[in-house]
Amino acid sequence: MIDILTQIVEHKKLEVSAKKSQKSVEELMDSKYFHRQKLSLKYAVKKSPNGIIAEFKRKSPSKQNINIKAEIDEILPIYKNFNVAGISILTDETFFGGTLQDLRQAKKYSIPLLRKDFIIDPYQIYEAKSYGADAILLIAAILDNYEIKEFTAIAHDVGLEVLLEFHAGEDFLKRPKEIDLVGINNRNLKSFEVDFEHAIKMRSELPADAICVAESGISSAENFLRLKKNNFQGFLMGEFFMKSENLTNTFQEFINQIDED
Repeated sequence: MIDILTQIVEHKKLEVSAKKSQKSVEELMDSKYFHRQKLSLKYAVKKSPNGIIAEFKRKSPSKQNINIKAEIDEILPIYKNFNVAGISILTDETFFGGTLQDLRQAKKYSIPLLRKDFIIDPYQIYEAKSYGADAILLIAAILDNYEIKEFTAIAHDVGLEVLLEFHAGEDFLKRPKEIDLVGINNRNLKSFEVDFEHAIKMRSELPADAICVAESGISSAENFLRLKKNNFQGFLMGEFFMKSENLTNTFQEFINQIDED
């Protein structure tokens, strides 16, 4: 049985191939956003009082309806009001219900934007920049050492930062020194199980000065504080906020709880 990550990557290959035939890299580079100065997600995470990277996500392979009708202009003003460090925009349409237009629409809120997708081709990096991203996610589990170094160099060349995501400790061998932020996924991308102890152990294996972002499954102040006490500086949170029927109240209660500690 093919795991969901492999399924997504195989679909992404077909998707990217189709996009290349519709719009060239040169056309992407003509976008008004392409030569714009980035907003640094790395700097924002370091300076933020809570390090939250709030995510805009309508669905996922494990949950088909997180907030399927959500709109950027409904959610992002609330995120901005709570001074999040950055916003992660899911741009995968088939599995996560996102679009590149979500990314472009989010640009007007002047918050560092992470394009979260399954990047397997340099074309997607140029695409991210042309639609307004400030940073991209690279997933170590689907890329080899050469690809990670090549994609990071291209991203930096066009003015994007890189969040490199790991789940398995052995993937740390793929971590080039040029990476801006290190993401550790609390959720196994194959089984979708969440294991904070695994993530904390992985964090302990990285240099103390690495800027680490805990990703996925953070569903309580207790989870958040436990990770923060174990040297995570950034916290990528999507479903917890997106599924709320009253996002303002949910976010305020969460901030109150983590500030009480």
